Amino acid sequence: MNDMRITNRTIEMNDIKIAAKGVDVFYGDTHAIKDVSVEIQDKTVTAFIGPSGCGKSTFLRCLNRMNDTIDVARVTGDIRIDGEDIYDAKVDPVQLRAKVGMVFQKPNPFPKSIFENVAYGPKIHGLARTNDELEEIVMKSLNRAGLIDEVKDRLLAPATGLSGGQQQRLCIARAIAINPDVLLMDEPCSALDPIATARIEDLMWELKENFTIVIVTHSMQQASRVSQQTGFFHMGVLAEVGTTEQIFQNPVDTRTRDYITGRFG
Repeated sequence: MNDMRITNRTIEMNDIKIAAKGVDVFYGDTHAIKDVSVEIQDKTVTAFIGPSGCGKSTFLRCLNRMNDTIDVARVTGDIRIDGEDIYDAKVDPVQLRAKVGMVFQKPNPFPKSIFENVAYGPKIHGLARTNDELEEIVMKSLNRAGLIDEVKDRLLAPATGLSGGQQQRLCIARAIAINPDVLLMDEPCSALDPIATARIEDLMWELKENFTIVIVTHSMQQASRVSQQTGFFHMGVLAEVGTTEQIFQNPVDTRTRDYITGRFG
């Protein structure tokens, strides 16, 4: 097996936060993911791994209806967060995305100051009644994202002047500033160096105390370090899901075993 440290951070029996059942996604005539069912527990880190093009990012985008923005995309099946059908016609996707934040592969700060990047969400969602309340939210979010000490003296400086790792932590601060229940992360460290990656991984472990985190990653090592539950996607199918320890040490599905041991991927 590859050099891989399996975390001892075992999964706890928390409430089910996200339940997906029989989910299929089509892009036009292309059947991108097929009959995916999974339960994700509250206040844990769940990682989805698998080769490129296997459907893991497509499934992640189902959880906050980002696929709605693609004209040819069609999602069927049932996805519930806290028991609510998120594809119900009564659900406003904008409000859903306030509840289910997302951090993308490449840091994407707004062309605004560091302060304004974090303040943007609370402003548009009306979370602060006064400037003092807004400042408190911004400072708390930067602190939770492990960035406050590095930026406290330059909050009005352009966010684009930060390093890549700092920009990604700023995007995490921006996502959590509106206090979502769920935080989705799509390859959040793929553009970062090892030191910045380690900072983000430590941050994920801290944030799971308050948020349910779902991460897509190409790095099996990363999945083994940060998650308590891991799912393996293969050719649009969720081939296996279980505790991270079980998936990496005793996979049941031969496709999972072949991928973990490097036979393909």
